Amino acid sequence: MTAMTALLPMEAAEVVPLGTVFWSEVLGTAMLTLLGVGVVANHLLGKTKGNAGGWLLINFGWGLGVFAGVYVAWQSGAHLNPAVTVGLWASGAPEYAPGVAVTAASTLVYFAAELLGAFLGAVIAWIAHKQHYDEPLDPAAKLGTFATGPEIRSYPWNVVTEAIATFVLIFVILMFGGTPSELGPLAVALLVVGIGASLGGPTGYAINPARDLGPRIAHAILPIRGKGGSDWGYAWVPIVGPILGALIAGGIFQIYPSSNF
Repeated sequence: MTAMTALLPMEAAEVVPLGTVFWSEVLGTAMLTLLGVGVVANHLLGKTKGNAGGWLLINFGWGLGVFAGVYVAWQSGAHLNPAVTVGLWASGAPEYAPGVAVTAASTLVYFAAELLGAFLGAVIAWIAHKQHYDEPLDPAAKLGTFATGPEIRSYPWNVVTEAIATFVLIFVILMFGGTPSELGPLAVALLVVGIGASLGGPTGYAINPARDLGPRIAHAILPIRGKGGSDWGYAWVPIVGPILGALIAGGIFQIYPSSNF
């Protein structure tokens, strides 16, 4: 049983069609991103009930978004994140979920579905907050509701921060899947809250390439009043950093003494 599939009760044996995997990941990642982008919008946009709710509100909002997304995407093993997919591949797992073999085709299906889901979730979050996005606001704040950005821009260190935070996410998720208790979605949600509270300050903790790129594309396309640029110069950081962290986590998990409980 792979790490993420251990989070939910599933019946193994039958092969899961890649079409099912695709839509499961689209819907789950959309739910995650809708709630995540939504909580940041609630904090940053003017005249919302949650305006200036604070960093911990954002942390818990993203954590609960993961909680909801995992349940929605149970059929595909609930990756919701290309870094999770990469981490499972790097760990040597034979399956991404029960009935979903690790192949080039299945890997691409996960990546495409996660990106599309993140894009759609961000669009729906914008629709929900449309009137508030129309209010005057610093363009950087409007972008900040969609995509991450560093507090101190230093690309090498920003990559390091994202790699460390994603390493924690992927390695602990892999360990969840290897424990006899097979901890559930709430454990992953609390892990995301903890990562945000501890490691999220420097870069906004993307820890998920799709979570950042999908909403950034939505920001670029949507007719958002006074939105400014989408900061494409930074966009590679929340892709490269999480992928590096996932590769390291998967590699270490293979040799970690407790990986075969």
